Amino acid sequence: MEILRVLAPNPGPYTGPGTNTYVVHDGVNAAVIDPGPIIASHDDAINAALDGLVPGAVIVTHNHPDHAPLANPLAERLEVPSYAFAAGPDFTPDVKLSDGEELAVGSSSLTAVHTPGHTWDHLCFLMGVELFTGDHIMGGSSVIIEDAAAYFDSLNRVAALGAETIRPGHGDVIEDAATAVANYIEHRKDRERQIIAAVTNGAATPREITEAVYRGIDPALIPAAAAQVDVQLRKLISENRLSLSRSSANDVRVVIPGGGTE
Repeated sequence: MEILRVLAPNPGPYTGPGTNTYVVHDGVNAAVIDPGPIIASHDDAINAALDGLVPGAVIVTHNHPDHAPLANPLAERLEVPSYAFAAGPDFTPDVKLSDGEELAVGSSSLTAVHTPGHTWDHLCFLMGVELFTGDHIMGGSSVIIEDAAAYFDSLNRVAALGAETIRPGHGDVIEDAATAVANYIEHRKDRERQIIAAVTNGAATPREITEAVYRGIDPALIPAAAAQVDVQLRKLISENRLSLSRSSANDVRVVIPGGGTE
Protein backbone atom coordinates (compact mmCIF):
# COMPACT_ATOMS: atom_id res chain seq x y z
CA MET A 1 0.00 0.00 0.00
CA GLU A 2 1.11 3.53 -0.71
CA ILE A 3 0.35 6.46 1.59
CA LEU A 4 0.23 9.99 0.23
CA ARG A 5 0.10 12.98 2.58
CA VAL A 6 -1.75 16.07 1.39
CA LEU A 7 -1.09 18.98 3.75
CA ALA A 8 -3.98 21.39 4.27
CA PRO A 9 -3.05 25.11 4.22
CA ASN A 10 -4.36 25.76 7.74
CA PRO A 11 -1.28 26.24 9.94
CA GLY A 12 -1.75 27.65 13.42
CA PRO A 13 -1.04 27.29 17.16
CA TYR A 14 -3.26 24.21 17.43
CA THR A 15 -2.73 22.70 13.96
CA GLY A 16 1.03 23.01 13.60
CA PRO A 17 1.95 23.12 9.89
CA GLY A 18 -1.61 22.14 8.99
CA THR A 19 -3.91 19.13 8.87
CA ASN A 20 -2.56 15.97 7.28
CA THR A 21 -4.97 14.40 4.83
CA TYR A 22 -3.96 10.91 3.79
CA VAL A 23 -4.72 9.11 0.54
CA VAL A 24 -4.13 5.38 1.03
CA HIS A 25 -4.08 3.26 -2.12
CA ASP A 26 -2.85 0.04 -3.71
CA GLY A 27 -2.36 1.53 -7.14
CA VAL A 28 -6.04 1.11 -7.98
CA ASN A 29 -8.29 1.36 -4.90
CA ALA A 30 -8.05 4.32 -2.55
CA ALA A 31 -9.43 5.82 0.66
CA VAL A 32 -9.13 9.36 2.00
CA ILE A 33 -8.50 9.87 5.72
CA ASP A 34 -9.29 13.24 7.34
CA PRO A 35 -10.05 15.46 4.34
CA GLY A 36 -9.85 18.47 6.65
CA PRO A 37 -11.38 21.95 6.33
CA ILE A 38 -13.25 23.26 3.33
CA ILE A 39 -10.49 25.07 1.45
CA ALA A 40 -10.70 25.06 -2.35
CA SER A 41 -6.97 24.61 -2.93
CA HIS A 42 -6.87 21.69 -0.50
CA ASP A 43 -9.88 20.09 -2.17
CA ASP A 44 -8.07 20.40 -5.49
CA ALA A 45 -4.91 18.84 -4.04
CA ILE A 46 -6.84 15.83 -2.73
CA ASN A 47 -8.46 15.33 -6.11
CA ALA A 48 -5.05 15.53 -7.77
CA ALA A 49 -3.71 12.86 -5.39
CA LEU A 50 -6.66 10.64 -6.37
CA ASP A 51 -6.02 11.00 -10.09
CA GLY A 52 -6.10 7.58 -11.74
CA LEU A 53 -7.35 5.86 -8.59
CA VAL A 54 -10.76 4.45 -7.67
CA PRO A 55 -11.85 5.98 -4.34
CA GLY A 56 -14.00 3.87 -2.06
CA ALA A 57 -14.27 5.78 1.19
CA VAL A 58 -13.82 9.13 2.91
CA ILE A 59 -12.89 8.53 6.55
CA VAL A 60 -12.85 10.95 9.50
CA THR A 61 -10.96 10.38 12.76
CA HIS A 62 -13.02 12.87 14.77
CA ASN A 63 -15.38 15.81 14.46
CA HIS A 64 -13.11 18.82 14.74
CA PRO A 65 -13.26 21.65 12.21
CA ASP A 66 -9.72 21.04 10.98
CA HIS A 67 -10.46 17.37 10.17
CA ALA A 68 -14.08 16.82 9.21
CA PRO A 69 -15.91 19.57 7.25
CA LEU A 70 -14.70 18.66 3.76
CA ALA A 71 -15.74 15.01 4.22
CA ASN A 72 -19.40 15.31 3.17
CA PRO A 73 -18.88 17.40 0.01
CA LEU A 74 -15.85 15.31 -1.00
CA ALA A 75 -17.69 12.01 -0.50
CA GLU A 76 -20.69 13.31 -2.42
CA ARG A 77 -18.54 14.41 -5.34
CA LEU A 78 -16.61 11.12 -5.39
CA GLU A 79 -19.89 9.20 -4.99
CA VAL A 80 -18.55 7.15 -2.08
CA PRO A 81 -19.68 6.77 1.56
CA SER A 82 -18.18 8.79 4.37
CA TYR A 83 -17.29 7.04 7.64
CA ALA A 84 -16.75 8.09 11.27
CA PHE A 85 -17.66 7.07 14.81
CA ALA A 86 -20.37 9.71 15.14
CA ALA A 87 -21.84 12.87 13.64
CA GLY A 88 -20.70 16.33 14.65
CA PRO A 89 -21.57 19.96 13.98
CA ASP A 90 -19.74 20.10 10.64
CA PHE A 91 -20.08 16.52 9.41
CA THR A 92 -22.53 13.65 9.32
CA PRO A 93 -21.13 10.27 8.26
CA ASP A 94 -23.03 8.07 5.86
CA VAL A 95 -21.84 5.08 7.89
CA LYS A 96 -21.04 5.05 11.61
CA LEU A 97 -18.08 2.87 12.49
CA SER A 98 -17.83 0.68 15.57
CA ASP A 99 -14.66 -0.14 17.46
CA GLY A 100 -12.84 -2.95 15.65
CA GLU A 101 -14.75 -2.56 12.40
CA GLU A 102 -12.71 -2.97 9.21
CA LEU A 103 -12.83 -0.99 5.96
CA ALA A 104 -11.38 -2.68 2.91
CA VAL A 105 -8.97 -0.79 0.66
CA GLY A 106 -8.23 -3.21 -2.13
CA SER A 107 -6.68 -6.29 -0.55
CA SER A 108 -5.79 -4.40 2.65
CA SER A 109 -8.01 -3.01 5.38
CA LEU A 110 -8.19 -0.19 7.89
CA THR A 111 -9.29 -1.24 11.37
CA ALA A 112 -11.13 1.36 13.46
CA VAL A 113 -9.79 1.69 17.01
CA HIS A 114 -11.92 3.79 19.38
CA THR A 115 -9.54 6.10 21.23
CA PRO A 116 -11.52 8.65 23.27
CA GLY A 117 -9.73 11.32 25.26
CA HIS A 118 -8.95 14.09 22.79
CA THR A 119 -12.62 13.84 21.87
CA TRP A 120 -15.18 11.23 22.87
CA ASP A 121 -15.69 10.14 19.26
CA HIS A 122 -12.03 9.78 18.27
CA LEU A 123 -10.90 6.87 16.11
CA CYS A 124 -7.43 5.76 15.11
CA PHE A 125 -7.03 3.45 12.12
CA LEU A 126 -4.62 0.54 11.97
CA MET A 127 -3.39 -0.74 8.62
CA GLY A 128 -0.80 -3.46 9.09
CA VAL A 129 1.96 -1.80 11.11
CA GLU A 130 0.82 1.73 10.18
CA LEU A 131 -1.38 3.65 12.61
CA PHE A 132 -3.28 6.77 11.55
CA THR A 133 -3.74 8.67 14.81
CA GLY A 134 -5.66 11.85 13.96
CA ASP A 135 -5.20 14.06 17.02
CA HIS A 136 -4.63 11.19 19.46
CA ILE A 137 -0.88 11.44 18.88
CA MET A 138 0.68 14.28 16.89
CA GLY A 139 4.12 14.89 15.49
CA GLY A 140 6.17 17.35 17.53
CA SER A 141 3.42 18.31 19.97
CA SER A 142 1.32 17.14 22.88
CA VAL A 143 -2.45 16.90 22.53
CA ILE A 144 -5.34 18.87 24.00
CA ILE A 145 -7.65 16.43 25.78
CA GLU A 146 -11.19 16.57 27.12
CA ASP A 147 -11.08 13.44 29.31
CA ALA A 148 -7.77 12.58 30.98
CA ALA A 149 -8.79 9.16 32.28
CA ALA A 150 -10.12 8.07 28.89
CA TYR A 151 -7.00 9.43 27.21
CA PHE A 152 -4.69 7.39 29.46
CA ASP A 153 -6.73 4.27 28.71
CA SER A 154 -6.60 4.97 24.98
CA LEU A 155 -2.84 5.53 25.03
CA ASN A 156 -2.37 2.19 26.76
CA ARG A 157 -4.63 0.55 24.22
CA VAL A 158 -2.66 2.03 21.33
CA ALA A 159 0.59 0.86 22.95
CA ALA A 160 -0.72 -2.71 22.82
CA LEU A 161 -1.54 -2.59 19.09
CA GLY A 162 2.07 -3.16 18.05
CA ALA A 163 2.12 -0.46 15.38
CA GLU A 164 5.54 0.46 14.06
CA THR A 165 4.80 3.75 12.31
CA ILE A 166 2.46 6.58 13.23
CA ARG A 167 0.81 8.82 10.66
CA PRO A 168 -0.41 11.76 12.78
CA GLY A 169 -3.09 14.27 11.96
CA HIS A 170 -0.53 17.05 12.35
CA GLY A 171 3.24 16.95 11.94
CA ASP A 172 5.61 14.52 10.28
CA VAL A 173 5.48 10.75 10.22
CA ILE A 174 6.73 9.10 13.43
CA GLU A 175 8.91 6.12 12.61
CA ASP A 176 9.22 4.66 16.12
CA ALA A 177 5.63 4.25 17.25
CA ALA A 178 6.39 2.37 20.49
CA THR A 179 8.74 5.07 21.78
CA ALA A 180 6.34 7.85 20.78
CA VAL A 181 3.43 6.26 22.65
CA ALA A 182 5.61 5.59 25.71
CA ASN A 183 6.75 9.23 25.67
CA TYR A 184 3.13 10.42 25.47
CA ILE A 185 2.18 8.28 28.47
CA GLU A 186 5.18 9.55 30.45
CA HIS A 187 4.37 13.15 29.49
CA ARG A 188 0.88 12.79 30.94
CA LYS A 189 2.21 11.21 34.12
CA ASP A 190 4.77 13.99 34.43
CA ARG A 191 2.10 16.66 34.01
CA GLU A 192 0.10 15.06 36.82
CA ARG A 193 3.19 15.09 39.03
CA GLN A 194 3.69 18.78 38.21
CA ILE A 195 0.10 19.61 39.15
CA ILE A 196 0.37 17.75 42.45
CA ALA A 197 3.71 19.46 43.17
CA ALA A 198 2.13 22.85 42.46
CA VAL A 199 -0.65 22.13 44.95
CA THR A 200 1.87 20.84 47.49
CA ASN A 201 3.79 24.12 47.12
CA GLY A 202 0.72 26.27 47.76
CA ALA A 203 -1.13 26.68 44.47
CA ALA A 204 -4.78 26.32 45.41
CA THR A 205 -6.87 27.47 42.45
CA PRO A 206 -6.90 26.30 38.84
CA ARG A 207 -5.43 29.64 37.78
CA GLU A 208 -2.58 29.39 40.29
CA ILE A 209 -1.91 25.81 39.25
CA THR A 210 -1.87 26.79 35.57
CA GLU A 211 0.58 29.62 36.24
CA ALA A 212 2.87 27.27 38.17
CA VAL A 213 2.77 24.35 35.75
CA TYR A 214 2.82 26.30 32.47
CA ARG A 215 5.24 29.05 33.50
CA GLY A 216 6.56 30.95 30.46
CA ILE A 217 3.94 29.64 28.04
CA ASP A 218 2.89 31.70 25.01
CA PRO A 219 0.07 33.95 26.31
CA ALA A 220 -2.10 32.89 23.36
CA LEU A 221 -2.05 29.34 24.70
CA ILE A 222 -2.98 30.15 28.33
CA PRO A 223 -6.73 29.46 27.85
CA ALA A 224 -5.92 26.03 26.43
CA ALA A 225 -3.47 25.36 29.26
CA ALA A 226 -6.07 26.34 31.86
CA ALA A 227 -8.59 24.02 30.24
CA GLN A 228 -6.05 21.18 30.36
CA VAL A 229 -5.40 21.78 34.06
CA ASP A 230 -9.14 21.56 34.68
CA VAL A 231 -9.37 18.27 32.75
CA GLN A 232 -6.45 16.77 34.64
CA LEU A 233 -7.73 18.01 38.00
CA ARG A 234 -10.98 16.13 37.41
CA LYS A 235 -9.05 12.89 36.95
CA LEU A 236 -6.79 13.47 39.97
CA ILE A 237 -9.77 14.35 42.18
CA SER A 238 -11.71 11.27 41.00
CA GLU A 239 -8.70 9.14 41.99
CA ASN A 240 -8.49 10.88 45.41
CA ARG A 241 -4.98 12.09 44.62
CA LEU A 242 -6.28 15.64 45.07
CA SER A 243 -9.45 16.96 46.68
CA LEU A 244 -11.50 20.13 47.01
CA SER A 245 -11.78 22.13 50.20
CA ARG A 246 -14.83 24.41 50.49
CA SER A 247 -14.92 27.07 53.19
CA SER A 248 -17.76 28.83 51.41
CA ALA A 249 -19.56 28.78 48.09
CA ASN A 250 -17.05 31.29 46.75
CA ASP A 251 -13.92 29.77 48.31
CA VAL A 252 -13.06 26.41 46.80
CA ARG A 253 -9.45 25.31 46.94
CA VAL A 254 -7.54 22.35 45.59
CA VAL A 255 -5.68 20.50 48.35
CA ILE A 256 -3.78 17.28 49.00
CA PRO A 257 -6.15 14.78 50.69
CA GLY A 258 -5.46 14.61 54.39
CA GLY A 259 -3.21 17.64 54.19
CA GLY A 260 -0.15 15.62 53.23
CA THR A 261 1.77 14.91 50.03
CA GLU A 262 1.00 12.19 47.56
